[in-house]
Amino acid sequence: MLSLAGRTASPARQPVPVRIGGFGGALGLADYLAREGIGALIDATHPFAAAISANAVAAARHAGVPLLALRRPPWVTVAGDRWTEVSDVREAVNAIGMAPRRVFVTLGRNELAPFADAPQHHYLVRSVDPVDPPLALPQVIYVTGRGPFGEAEDGALMRAHGIEVVVAKNSGGTATYGKIAVARALGIAVILLRRPPASAAVAVETIEAVIAWLDHALTSAAARGV
Repeated sequence: MLSLAGRTASPARQPVPVRIGGFGGALGLADYLAREGIGALIDATHPFAAAISANAVAAARHAGVPLLALRRPPWVTVAGDRWTEVSDVREAVNAIGMAPRRVFVTLGRNELAPFADAPQHHYLVRSVDPVDPPLALPQVIYVTGRGPFGEAEDGALMRAHGIEVVVAKNSGGTATYGKIAVARALGIAVILLRRPPASAAVAVETIEAVIAWLDHALTSAAARGV
């Protein structure tokens, strides 16, 4: 069973059963695990989805269900990167500075409110779904799209809009790395949100490792008669 939070209006089709929406916190998730006879829980959420990850840890402990987190490794700086790492969106806005700049923002549409405090900049905002209502900003362009985004695609977009700063999360993986590579090639500054601390004690970085863990977890459960 694949569970989606319901944050996007039209999620991509999946080849497995899907449920959409929250559980009502950790206890609600624990009740679901018990009621459905779930034998293993895999936390494959976005690295910045700290609340559901914490709920997964608590629910798995309460229900006695083994838990594994799938976490793609974070991006790391290489020669040529011009990164400023920050803790949250408000700190990112402050890091842009006071002088007007052309800023490419690639954050969730529900995290954009602090940018209204810096109306002097020109913003290019990319999100999966439209930003509604629009931000109270005089100079903003919205584009929608669902990754992966390649380096050529992001390069064309950033050049067309004269981007001087990129604001993004350290999501890791390859699907959205294009903008980071383009920024390096063009000497563009990147303001990168740090990841929140991991909740799960056991985590792996690949699907293959998840499958190996799952085989072991379910075999062990069967041996115990669970």
